[in-house]
Amino acid sequence: MSTWRDDPNAIPPWNERPKCHCGFHTWLQVWTDPLPQGKKGCRFFKCPDIDDDFKACTFMQWIDTRPLGRVSLKDEQERRVRQQQIRLKGKEDELKRRRTELGQREAALKIQEEQFQAREAQFKREAEEQKNRYKEPAQSSTTDGRNKKGKFLRSTQ
Repeated sequence: MSTWRDDPNAIPPWNERPKCHCGFHTWLQVWTDPLPQGKKGCRFFKCPDIDDDFKACTFMQWIDTRPLGRVSLKDEQERRVRQQQIRLKGKEDELKRRRTELGQREAALKIQEEQFQAREAQFKREAEEQKNRYKEPAQSSTTDGRNKKGKFLRSTQ
């Protein structure tokens, strides 16, 4: 039966990871620096540096004695192209999602604008009706008994 140490891509279970001097289970990391020479790409255990005294723990234990595998230039280029394609696909999906969201917002704004215009027209109608309701009928000078000059006319009865 193969263990996580046999599979270069496997991650050991938390309880199988060694503990550092601080007493914490270590993190699994991959060496990315070019020095020491020949260690780039090797896996190692490292202290998570979370002790209570805020002192840096220097615990480190190599898992691999040599890099997991040499990658040809062509394979590396193909990997980078795949990564770029994945990023581009993610950006396209995000753009599509945002366009859909924008379309929904525009539709909601259009509905709100139509509702606002309908309410505005209703307010204008109600204001006009109220104006007409309380408007007093125009009175001519002969209805109240005055002539055009403002003098009262005598009634002949």
